[in-house]
Amino acid sequence: MDHIVTLDSEAKEIENLIKGGKSMIVHASDVKCIPYGLVAEGDVLYFVNDNNPAEIKAKGIVSSVYNSYQLSVAESFEMIIRNQDKLRLPDDLFYKMAGKRYLVLIGLRDVEEVQSLLINSFSNSISNWSLSA
Repeated sequence: MDHIVTLDSEAKEIENLIKGGKSMIVHASDVKCIPYGLVAEGDVLYFVNDNNPAEIKAKGIVSSVYNSYQLSVAESFEMIIRNQDKLRLPDDLFYKMAGKRYLVLIGLRDVEEVQSLLINSFSNSISNWSLSA
C-alpha cells in the first residue's frame, strides 16, 4: 500500500530523512487512528511538508513497523526516548509525541528525494496521513 505522510517543515524532517540523519518516523495519538495497524513492511511512504501538502518531496520504503498497545505516559516517554537516535525529534515535537497512549513507530530505508511530483492536496483532512491502494 502507498501512503502520503505530512511531516513538520520547521523541523526539516524530510530533509533529515533524505540525508540519512533520521531513519524513523512516529505517529502519536491518544486514540487508535490512521495509520495504526495499516502500515506494513515494504509499503511506500510519500512525504509532503505541512506548509505545502500538494507537493511530494520524498519517498521511502517501510523497513519496520511497531504499533504500540495502550501505553501509560511513562511508557510512551520511554519508547520515544529509546528510539530518539532514529527519530531525531526536536524538543517541541518530542514533547508533542511523548506521553500519547498509542505510538506507531515506522522505520524507513531507501529514502530519496522526488522531483516535482504534485498531488491533490488533502489539507482539509483532520489527519496527517492518507492511504492509497
